[in-house]
Amino acid sequence: MSAPFNAFRVFDEAGTITGRVVRLSLDDLSPGAVVIKAAFSSVNYKDALAATGAGKIMRRFPLVGGIDVSGTVVSSADARFAAGDEVLVTGYDLGAAHDGGYAEYVRVPADWIVPVPPGLTLSDVMAIGTAGFTAALSLVELERNGLTPADGPVIVTGATGGVGSLAVQVLSARGYRVTALTGKDAEHQYLKSLGAADVLSRATLQMGTRPLEKATWAGAVDPVGGETLAWLTRTMMYGGAIACSGLTGGTELHTTVLPFILRAAKLLGIESAMCPMDARRDVWRRLATDMKPAALKTIAQEISIGELPNAFATLMRGAARGRFVVRI
Repeated sequence: MSAPFNAFRVFDEAGTITGRVVRLSLDDLSPGAVVIKAAFSSVNYKDALAATGAGKIMRRFPLVGGIDVSGTVVSSADARFAAGDEVLVTGYDLGAAHDGGYAEYVRVPADWIVPVPPGLTLSDVMAIGTAGFTAALSLVELERNGLTPADGPVIVTGATGGVGSLAVQVLSARGYRVTALTGKDAEHQYLKSLGAADVLSRATLQMGTRPLEKATWAGAVDPVGGETLAWLTRTMMYGGAIACSGLTGGTELHTTVLPFILRAAKLLGIESAMCPMDARRDVWRRLATDMKPAALKTIAQEISIGELPNAFATLMRGAARGRFVVRI
């Protein structure tokens, strides 16, 4: 394991953030009790923000990128894991302050590791990745707040993206009637193939300007934010809840208190990186069982480490469909 291996490392060069494939050794990696031979990683919007410098995600440089990884344990100083175990890591400081998943070997604290659940492969869990984990966590929180399929339609915004395309599937798996909202008019059939009953085009959507519009949605999964989230607050049914996890549509939220005090609408914040381990393991168990996405092969596009810059650019211009899975 002392032999050099490939890794995609991100540098701050005189204020310019740039990433490239380099050769590293194990001694170059952040410390940790467990060494994993990586099989797959993935590309999330957060990865694109980090590696391009468009968002202040990385807290030190140089750093191996990648907030997700799956692979096989090579060595472990922690009794919970042994050589040969198939494991995954998403979130925590991986790819933000700790060398991440875009490397042939990854070294991490044992407390960050989740065993790959029965029913999912090393490739499957990275087709899901942080995006799918966030989608599933959104549904867990919506159901904790009382949402059931009998309550009415659930809308997924940014539906062709990573979180959106997985949210459509996990909701469909649980029996919800899903409406997908997208700005990509050529992808309506694709979204229906993932389980959407209805598809709305962002181009023709009439958002209205009143503090309260027609009560339409029992629940919402929103990785978009901005004016889309503001519109959702105005269109929730009585007692409906929105699970908000993203900002691709902007960080500002302009709404009024009326949806909350007249319709008892709820706005739920979803943050996956620091999700407690007990909840994390349970969500992964459900992603392998009652929430299992049915179309992982359809949404996953496999790329190499060398193709990461193109994938980042695709995400940053809003042109991604589904998930990029990185074969390490």
